[in-house]
Amino acid sequence: MMFTNFDNGNSNQNIMSVILKSLPKESGLTKIEYEGPAIALYTRNPKFLIENSQALTNMVSIIRKRIVIRTDESIRKSEKESSSIIRKYFTSNNVKKIFFDYALGEIMIYTNDLSELASKDGKLNILDLIAETGWKIKIRKSPNILPSIQFINEVLNDATDYRIKFYKKVGENLFRSKLSNIHEASVLTLGGFGEIGRSCFLLVTSESKILLDCGINVQDNKSIQHFPRLDITGFRIEEIDGVVISHAHMDHIGFLPFLFKYGYRGPVYCTEPTLPLMALLFLDYCKNHGIYSNYDIKNVIIHTITLNLGEVTDITPDIKLTLYNSGHILGSVSTHLHIGNGDHNVVYTGDLKFGKTNLLDNASWNFPRVETLIIEGTFGSRDFPHKRDEYGPFLIESINQTLRSNGKVLIPIPIIGLSQELIYTLNQYQNSGALDPVPIFVDNSILESANIYEMYHEYLSKDLKEKVPIYNTNIFNHDNLISIPSRSKIDKPAVILAPSSMLVGGTSVRILKQISKDPTNKILLLSYQAQGTPGNEIQLGAKEIFINGQKIDIRCKVDSIHGFSNHSDYNQLLAYVSRLKPKLKRVIVNHGEKPRVQNLAVSINKILNIPCHYLLVPEATKLL
Repeated sequence: MMFTNFDNGNSNQNIMSVILKSLPKESGLTKIEYEGPAIALYTRNPKFLIENSQALTNMVSIIRKRIVIRTDESIRKSEKESSSIIRKYFTSNNVKKIFFDYALGEIMIYTNDLSELASKDGKLNILDLIAETGWKIKIRKSPNILPSIQFINEVLNDATDYRIKFYKKVGENLFRSKLSNIHEASVLTLGGFGEIGRSCFLLVTSESKILLDCGINVQDNKSIQHFPRLDITGFRIEEIDGVVISHAHMDHIGFLPFLFKYGYRGPVYCTEPTLPLMALLFLDYCKNHGIYSNYDIKNVIIHTITLNLGEVTDITPDIKLTLYNSGHILGSVSTHLHIGNGDHNVVYTGDLKFGKTNLLDNASWNFPRVETLIIEGTFGSRDFPHKRDEYGPFLIESINQTLRSNGKVLIPIPIIGLSQELIYTLNQYQNSGALDPVPIFVDNSILESANIYEMYHEYLSKDLKEKVPIYNTNIFNHDNLISIPSRSKIDKPAVILAPSSMLVGGTSVRILKQISKDPTNKILLLSYQAQGTPGNEIQLGAKEIFINGQKIDIRCKVDSIHGFSNHSDYNQLLAYVSRLKPKLKRVIVNHGEKPRVQNLAVSINKILNIPCHYLLVPEATKLL
């Protein structure tokens, strides 16, 4: 039997002892290794360990470390044999692709029908598949293999040897003995405080340096304001212990490829659906802007470690991380950071939706302990209430007015989040007859995002995540969606959903040039329009705008509806803060233009009687 050297201190010797005492010979244990933030148990009898999961649960409660089960390489059958076994368990033609991950000993099966998984007759037994193939098995719904998923799988496969070494190195770094008994923690703001864009801040303790988000300012190309201020940290990028990503929007992830370009080689933590969404955005942004290379994007993918919601994970010797649903987009999270031995607990909400949407559950709020809350303030003033039930009819009436005049409606929209919510909403209104039955043209990147939503259906609302596997539901009615033509014009009444949402570039600008001079057409603005962006200028009534130096006349109609945001409005933010128990010691407001974060901070102070302030960039504040 082989064991990684855990002898970095008595605590690791105790971990080894507990593992060996907890598992009988029948477990088939062959070796124990670090695997990033987890301890991997390799076995020749994975079925036994999975069926006797209580022993593992008891073990985890004692050692307080994540445990993962891996199959020993000696029992893994070849790709050809394993593929043949797998296809026997599925109805013919349901398996679209099988990906073998040699670094983790896992097989990912992509199928167009998950209803077999929900069958009660034992037709598909995952444990039998594991026993017969010798590989761990994961299954995802995917009628087609998406470009972003294919890209990720190829990158991971090419980097198998490197990833094995990388996971071990991460484990060695975070499971080391503590270097200091000093308990202190500070936050250094690098972007996204008193502004929207380039969200990024650093949590520094006596042991650790953790980066929370790593975005760019997509609407400002001046380098001093475009990128997070990593130049002021006083240390090298290589000294960062880890990066935690709240969700896949460019203002929260856009600098990640640059981080690796400039030398970072540590872990990136996020939820499982966030990885393909990040890859999709990176590839799209690279194609349109060319600011970083495929090599930099590949480095992000290779170094990303995905975590499940609610899973307590050590990420440094003195910080434990737990991810909770934030309700913003698929896979978006609020980050709970447990510092030291419970000395201080921080929750960073990321972008937060504490209100009803069609696709996602409300943001989680029931944390075990929170002393400091860092909350977004995008809509921290009362002037943008979000009442979807009230604004839905206004949306449909605005669209129908234009369609009945033989016009086209352009809705500039983000690739991920509000776009999927809107597709679902428009389909519902068309099915009820409230919305005229016209084509809905959608950018390919938005269509791919919608497929990723269905692929990771367990992150959707309680209602939808049950419907997808049981009834094989197509929640976006893809048959009614048409890809926007790349060259020809759209010459009939239609609804057109295209990025970017603020009209700073991309497909929405190309369509805008086609429709802007015709008064029968309309630009319908649903997304937040940051100050200084073309979308904001149009919203304020500009009759001509300049994008990339080119003048565009705005003679078409313009309409704005604010109730569809996947951020929280003022009342929702206050309700969220008031819900947290026990009472907070401190609230810090970030992610919003200065007047709005200032207003929210004052309201939290006065109405909820909780010490609250907002920070700017760059600033530092001591938490502990």
